[in-house]
Amino acid sequence: MGKIVWKPTNDYIENANITRFMKKNNIKNYNHLIKKSTDNIEWFWDAVLKDLNIEWYKPYEKVLDDSKGIQWTKWFIGGKINIVHNCLDKHANSKRKDNIALIWENENGDVRKLTYCDLYREVNKFANGLKELGIKKGDRVGIYMPMILETVVAFLGVIKIGAISIPIFSGFGGHALAQRLDIAGAKVLVTADGSVRRRKTVNIKKEVDKAISSVSSIEHVIVYKRLGIDTPMKDGIDIFWKDLVSKQSDICKTEQMESEDNAMIIFSSGTTGRPKGTVHTHGGALAQIAKELGYYFDIKEKDVFFWLTDIGWMMGPWMIIGVQSFGAAIVIYEGAPNYPNPDRLWVLIDKHKITTLGISPTAIRMFMRYGDEWVNKHDLSSLRFLGSTGEPWDSDSWNWFFEKVGKKKIPIINISGGTEIVGCFLSPLPITELKPCTLRGPGLGMDIDVFDDNGKPIKGQMGHLVAKKPAPSMTRGFWNEPDRYIDTYWSKWPNIWYHGDWAKIDEDGFWFLHGRSDDTIKIAGRRTGPAEIEAALIEHPAVSEAASIGIPDEIKGEDLVCFVVLKPGNKPSEDLREELKNQVVKIMGKTLKPRDIRFVNDLPKTRSAKIVRRIIKASYLREDISDISSVENPRAIDEIRKAK
Repeated sequence: MGKIVWKPTNDYIENANITRFMKKNNIKNYNHLIKKSTDNIEWFWDAVLKDLNIEWYKPYEKVLDDSKGIQWTKWFIGGKINIVHNCLDKHANSKRKDNIALIWENENGDVRKLTYCDLYREVNKFANGLKELGIKKGDRVGIYMPMILETVVAFLGVIKIGAISIPIFSGFGGHALAQRLDIAGAKVLVTADGSVRRRKTVNIKKEVDKAISSVSSIEHVIVYKRLGIDTPMKDGIDIFWKDLVSKQSDICKTEQMESEDNAMIIFSSGTTGRPKGTVHTHGGALAQIAKELGYYFDIKEKDVFFWLTDIGWMMGPWMIIGVQSFGAAIVIYEGAPNYPNPDRLWVLIDKHKITTLGISPTAIRMFMRYGDEWVNKHDLSSLRFLGSTGEPWDSDSWNWFFEKVGKKKIPIINISGGTEIVGCFLSPLPITELKPCTLRGPGLGMDIDVFDDNGKPIKGQMGHLVAKKPAPSMTRGFWNEPDRYIDTYWSKWPNIWYHGDWAKIDEDGFWFLHGRSDDTIKIAGRRTGPAEIEAALIEHPAVSEAASIGIPDEIKGEDLVCFVVLKPGNKPSEDLREELKNQVVKIMGKTLKPRDIRFVNDLPKTRSAKIVRRIIKASYLREDISDISSVENPRAIDEIRKAK
C-alpha cells in the first residue's frame, strides 16, 4: 500500500531524543522499541519520566494501580507533582530563564514576546489574583479567550494553584459556552473584551453575557482588555484583568498536587449530543504529552513550535504543556491563516524561524488552491518537522505538503488520538520511514490493535482501532458522568478501549486511518468512510476539496451525496459531474457510485480547518442545525443548501 517516500537521514537518527532513549535502554531498532514499550508498560513509563527529567516533589511509589479495573487505572501512585513546575517554574529559575517562551503575532504583524522569566512573573500575579477571588484547589476555572499571550498566562495560572483549567473554544456562541461551564460547575470565567479576525471585530464579551445568565455557579468574570472596546461590566461579577492582576505579587507558591489530582477538563469536540468533559491529571497528562513532544517531534530547547489551533481544542493545551516542558518557544497566532494574503502562514514561519509546523489536512487543501507560488516566495528552511492531526489525509494533499512545504527533506509526523487521551494512539518517529498518509505505527507505550467486527485482530483490512492496555493520559471518566464514559469507550468488548476510528495495517506494517466509525456510510451492505470517497474525488485534477455524506435510501439503506470545491480555472458542468461520479467508481467500485455530485465554492469548516460533515448533512437534509458557533465560515452552510 504505497511506496516509501522518506527515509531518515543520519542527522535525524543520531541526534534524536528517541535514539538517546533507545541506546540508554539497549533497544535495537524500531520494532524492538514498539514491542518493549507495549509489552511492559510499567517499565516503559518509569523509564520515560527518568529520561525526560520530569521533576517530582515526592517520588511515586508505584507506576500504576489497576485494581479497580483497566477502566479506572491510576498512575504514579503516591507521587506529588505539578504540571506548571515542569513547564515553567524549573525553567524560570534556571539558566533557561531568558529563553523565549511565547511569541504572539496577529494578522497585522504586531508581535509580543515573553521570556520564561517574564511568563513566570505574569503567571504568579494572575494566580495570586485568582486566590484573591477565593479560588482554591479543585475549583474549576473556564478560559474563553482568543489566542493571545494572556490565554497561556491564565491557563497556567489556574493549574499552578491546584484549580482545574477548562479551556473553551473562543469561537463558540453563548449557548455552547454556557453548557460547558454549567457541566463543569465553573466558579470563574476568564475572557477578553474581543478579538479581530479578518479585520472584523469579534465581541467575545457579548457571548459571555449571554452565557453567564444561565450558569449559576459562576461568581466572577475576569475580562482582559484586548481591544479596549466599550464593554458592559456587571457590578460584583465582572472585573478587568488589569484591576485584579496589576496589584498582585509576582511570587506565588506552586501547589504540590497528587499525581492523580485533576488539572484540566477538556470538552470533546463531539458533533452531536451533550458535550463530554474529559478529565486529565497532573501526572498522567504531563507524562503522555512530554513523551509525545519529546520523542515524536524531538523538541529541543532551541526549537520554535507552531500548531494552527485554539486553546479550546486539545492541541492548544497539548502544545503549551509539551513544548514548555522542554523550555522551547511557542508561536501563538491570533487570526486567519490565509489573511490578509494566502501566504500569511508562510510569512509566519519565515519571520520567526519556526522549526515545527502543525496543521490539518483540510487547511493544506485550502493552501493548495492558491498555487505553489505563495509557498515558494518564502524561506521555510528553518523547518525540521511537519505535523498533522484531526482527520485522514488524501495522497495528493499529503504529497503537496511533503514536497512544497517540506521540500522532500523533512518528515510529516502524522499523529492521531483524541481529547479523551489528550495525546496519540498512533504516530511516526523521527527515525522511521514514511509512506504517503501513514501514521507509521502505535504510539510508544500504547498497546493498540485493529479488530474486525468480531473482536479479532486483522491486517490488510479496515477495522476498529482499539487499545488493549491503559495509558497515563486516558480520561478519568467524563466529568460527573462515569457511566457515560464506560458506555462510550469500554462497552463494545470486555476490557478493550473502543476508540471509534477505522484503521488499517498494510503488508509492511504501516498504519493508516480512514475516518471516524460514527461517520460510516453503509451502501447495499458495503461499509465505507467518507474520507475514502473524498480522497478518490481529490485525485481528480479539477477537485480542490470534497466532502461526502450518507443519506437515507429505501433500497440501499444509504446512498452517497458529495460536495466538491473546484480548483481555479474549472467550472461546474454536467459532463464534469458525471466524470467525478465515474472517478469514484474507478477507485471504489460501482456500488459506491455517488447518487449526486454538487458544486460549492466552500465547505463549512472550524477555525482549525476541519470540515464539519454533521452540518453539511443536516443542511442538505433540511434538518435543524442547533449550533453553528464552531463554524468559521457560516456562509458555506447556505451554499450547501443551494448547491446544484
